[in-house]
Amino acid sequence: MAAKTEAKQTRTLPLLPLKNAVVFPHVLVPLAVGRPRSLALIEQLPAGDRLLAMSAQIDEDVEEAGWDDVHHTGTLVRIQHLIKLPDGTYQLAVQGLARLRLLEATQHDPFLTVAVEPHPEPADEGGGIEMEALYRSAVDSFQQLVAIAPYLPGELLPTAINIEDPLHLAYFIANHVKLATDQRQEILELPTARAKLERLLGHMAHELEVLELGRKIQTKAEEQMGKAQREYFLREQLRAIQRELGELDQDAGEVSELRERIEKAGLPAEARKEAERELIRLERVPSASPESSVIRTYLDLLVGLPWNVSTGGEVDVGKARGVLDADHYDLDKVKQRIVEHLAVRRLKQQRGLMDRGREPILCFAGPPGVGKTSLGQSIARAMGRKFARASLGGVHDEAEIRGHRRTYIGAMPGRVIQAIRRAESNDPVFMLDEVDKLASDWRGDPSSALLEVLDPEQNKDFRDNYLDVPFDLSRVLFICTANTLDTVPAALRDRLEVLQLPGYTEDEKLQIAIKFLLPKQLGAHGLLPEEVEFTEEAIRLIIREYTREAGVRNLEREIAGVLRRAAAEVAEKGVRDGAFCVDPARVREALGKRRFYDVSAERIDRPGIAVGLTWTPVGGEIIFVEATQMPGKGDLRLTGQLGEVMKESAQAALSFLKTHADRYRIDTARLETVDIHVHVPAGAQPKEGPSAGVTVLTAIASVLTGKRVRDGLAMTGEITLRGKVLPIGGLKEKVLAAHRAGIRKVLVPARNDADLDDIPRELRDDIEIVLVETLDDVLDEALALRPAAHRPSDRRPAVKSGNRRAG
Repeated sequence: MAAKTEAKQTRTLPLLPLKNAVVFPHVLVPLAVGRPRSLALIEQLPAGDRLLAMSAQIDEDVEEAGWDDVHHTGTLVRIQHLIKLPDGTYQLAVQGLARLRLLEATQHDPFLTVAVEPHPEPADEGGGIEMEALYRSAVDSFQQLVAIAPYLPGELLPTAINIEDPLHLAYFIANHVKLATDQRQEILELPTARAKLERLLGHMAHELEVLELGRKIQTKAEEQMGKAQREYFLREQLRAIQRELGELDQDAGEVSELRERIEKAGLPAEARKEAERELIRLERVPSASPESSVIRTYLDLLVGLPWNVSTGGEVDVGKARGVLDADHYDLDKVKQRIVEHLAVRRLKQQRGLMDRGREPILCFAGPPGVGKTSLGQSIARAMGRKFARASLGGVHDEAEIRGHRRTYIGAMPGRVIQAIRRAESNDPVFMLDEVDKLASDWRGDPSSALLEVLDPEQNKDFRDNYLDVPFDLSRVLFICTANTLDTVPAALRDRLEVLQLPGYTEDEKLQIAIKFLLPKQLGAHGLLPEEVEFTEEAIRLIIREYTREAGVRNLEREIAGVLRRAAAEVAEKGVRDGAFCVDPARVREALGKRRFYDVSAERIDRPGIAVGLTWTPVGGEIIFVEATQMPGKGDLRLTGQLGEVMKESAQAALSFLKTHADRYRIDTARLETVDIHVHVPAGAQPKEGPSAGVTVLTAIASVLTGKRVRDGLAMTGEITLRGKVLPIGGLKEKVLAAHRAGIRKVLVPARNDADLDDIPRELRDDIEIVLVETLDDVLDEALALRPAAHRPSDRRPAVKSGNRRAG
C-alpha cells in the first residue's frame, strides 16, 4: 500500500527499456542487464530504495532505445537483488509494484528519465457471480496447462490457487504462460481484471490445443517407433532360433540379405512399398520356381539403382574451360557455348533458382570423328560427374527406351535405367548417341518414348515399364549427338539446342594428331615418346593420301597402323642411334599405295565436265557432273541415282539455257536435234539436293558451247529460271571438301556471304572463294562465257586470302 501511495503523484524516474520482456505488478522477475545505457542507469541508482520505471520496446531489434521506441504504458518496479557479473553485466531481481503511464522524456543521456503518473486499475472487479466464474475458469485452465506443459513447473499451481485477487491472478498467469512480448504488453494495457482474464482464457485455450496436438503426434511417433523396434527384435530372435535349429538355409539367407539391402537403399515410399511386396512374394514361392528368379532379378535392380547417390557438386566454370581446352583442339564456338551452359547452371545453383523446365538440352551435330562423344566425356569430367552413354543407332523398339513389362519372359529395363545403374549416380552426364538413326516400325516409335526422357516436366517421374515405379531423371544432364538433323523427328528436334561441329582443316588435323592422337597411340602400342619420332611431313602425307574425312577417326587408325610397324621393329631390333624416325618413306612402306588423289591432278580434258560440292552426314564431298550430247529430239536424260530435287534442278538448268541460248551464242535450231545426257558418277550412291544446280548448268553449257571448264574449279548453289543463284547450307563442310581434293577456287552464292566467317583463316588464305549472284557470273568464271551486252560491274566481290577484291 505504501508503494501505491508513492506512485499517486507525478514524478520523474529513470526508465529501463526491456527488449523482449514485460514486468507485471505483483510479480518478481529476474532480468539480465548488459547494454551500455542500461548499465549506466543501474550504476547511478541510489543505494537506498531503488525505484525505477520499466517499459517494453516496440521493436526488439533496436539496440539503444529512445523515447519513441518504448511503449508508454509501463511498470513501477523496485530492485530487490542486484549482482554484478565478471563480464561487467548485472543480474537483477525486480518486483513489479504498480502500472504507470509514461508522460514525456526529461533526459536522454546517459540514460532515459521520464515523467510518469499512476495508471490505476479499478479494484471493484472482485464481486459478482460472473467474476467468480471467470476467476475459476482461469484457475482451471492454468491447472490443465501446468499438467501438460513441460515448461511450467508443478509448484506454480498451489501459488495460483492461493491468489484471491483476480487482478493479481491475471498478472501471475500472464507472467508464466507462453506469450509473445506484444501479447504481454496488451495484457498490461487492458483496463480491467475482467478484460485481462478473458484475454488470457483465449490464450490458454490456444496453448492447450497446441500442446494436446503435439502430445498426440509424439505418442503416434513413439508407437510407430516402438512397432518398428519390436518387429526388428522379433526378426532377430527368429533368425537366432533358426540358426540354433539349423533351419537358416541359403534361401533364407538371400531373403535376409535382400531385406537388409532394401533397408539401406533409401528407397522412395512407392519403391519401398513395391520392394516389400515383392519380398513377401519371394518368401512364399519355391526357390526352384522360375518366378523366384524373376523376383530376385527385379529386387536386385530396385535396390541397385542410385536413388540418393549424387556425384556432382557446384560447377567450376574455370576448371570446365581448362578441361575442354586440354581435351579438344579448336572448336572454340562449341566450347564457349558449353561453358556458357555450365555457367548458367552454376549461377542458378548458387542462387537457388534451379528450374529444370527451362534448361536446354544440347545436341552435338556433325560428321563422324569430330569429337562429339569425347566432348560429353569432358563435360562430365569438368562437372565432377559420372558419364553414362546409350547408343541409339538402329533402335526400332520403344521397349529399348522404356523397358519391357515384367510379364514377358526375358524382360529387361530400358537402356536409360540400365545406364543409370551402371553409372551408380542419379546425376550423371548422359549421352544419347546417334539420335538421328532411330527407326520406327510396328513395335513402336522410340523417338516418341525419348520425348518423355528428355522433357524436364515429365522425367522427374520417369516410369520404366520393367521398374514400374517412378525414377527421378531431372538431375541428369542429357546430351544428344547426331550426324544429320534431317532424320530427327520434329517433336524431338524442338527440344534440342543444336551445336554444329564442323569438319577439320588439314592444319587442325595436324595439331590434333601431334597433341592428342600420337601420345594416345604411343601408349596403346607400348612405345615411349623418346623411342619414336613422327615427322610433320609424315602426318601430312597420311592426311592427304590415306584419309579423306571430316573428322580424325581414320587418321588415328592409320597412325596406329604405322606405329604397329614401328613397335615390331623396336621389339625386334631395339632403338639404336636415337629414336625410330617415321618419315614419309616409312609411312608408304607401312600403309602401301596411296588411296586418294587430288582432283586438281585430274585435268578436265574435254567439255561437258564440271566439279560440284555436296554435303553428306559424314562431311562435305566433291562430285563430278558429266554431260554429253547425241542426236535426238531435244530431250534430257539423267542417270546416277539422282533424287527428284536434283532432277528438277537439271530440268531448270536446261530450260534456262534454251531460253537464253541467243545470249550465250548457242545454236537454237541445234538444241532441237540433240539429246542431252547428264550423268553423276558413283551411280550406286543416291544423290539429292538443289545445290548442284549451278554444276549441272555449267556442265550442260560446256558441252553445248564446246568450252572446257577451267581447271581446279568447283562450285555450289541452287539456280532459278530467272538466272539467280540461291544460298545453300553446309558451306564450311563443302569448302573443306574442296580443299582436301586440291581445288583452289570455289564459286559460292553471294547470299552465303555471312557464312564465310565460319571458314578458318588458314583455309581462306589457301583457296579463292568467289561470290556469285547470277548465272551470268557462274558461266563467266567457269567457261569465260559472257553473254551479249554483259557488264562485269554487276559481279559481287570475290574472297582471296581472307580479303575481298573487286570483281
